[in-house]
Amino acid sequence: MIPTILIAEDDGDIRGLLRLYLESEGYRVLEAENGARALELARENTPDLAILDVMMPQLNGYELTRALRKFSDIPILILSAKSQDSDKILGLNLGADDYIAKPFNPLEIVARVKAQLRRTARENSATLVVRDLVLDTASFQLSKGGQSISLTPMEYKILALLMRSPGRIFTKIQLYEGAVGSYFEGDDNTMMVHISKLREKIEDDPKDPRYIITVRGLGYKLEK
Repeated sequence: MIPTILIAEDDGDIRGLLRLYLESEGYRVLEAENGARALELARENTPDLAILDVMMPQLNGYELTRALRKFSDIPILILSAKSQDSDKILGLNLGADDYIAKPFNPLEIVARVKAQLRRTARENSATLVVRDLVLDTASFQLSKGGQSISLTPMEYKILALLMRSPGRIFTKIQLYEGAVGSYFEGDDNTMMVHISKLREKIEDDPKDPRYIITVRGLGYKLEK
């Protein structure tokens, strides 16, 4: 199947340039001139990857990233003329997978698209492996060092999300939205309980975790 790339960019020249390079690599390209149209296209076409400009009308790149993450885990590359670390951190914490500053080399964009699609293909395989944790996504079975571990449906969804991106920091909101699909104020404590229960099951010492690590002020990550 030909991968579909969604480009959300209000500059027509940049959209055209990206389309030219991506189509030359065999990708199908969808174009949107604003964030609202991009969100419509994402719902209608389920693209394999999205390239989002930050400064767009109706929905900016950050707002669009947040909206996409409510129903999709496709790779998201953010394009921005802003190069401050704080802007990059904001985009990544909202759920983007990569951040590319303008002006950019279109060949670099193509290379990063290929890298993200390769990563996604690996992560979508039936078995997720991180150190001695093995999660079979077809049978929903977890084992550690060959020993089977029983998980609740919610624990499975949280752990699968963490194991698909080892080393990536997830906020409590991102974990909850990834597992449930929506977040409501007050769900923070619920997520803390689920994380605590997961640690009891997979950690040698839940009080000194070596797998699910708390990143103070940000959220949680699964140590590679």
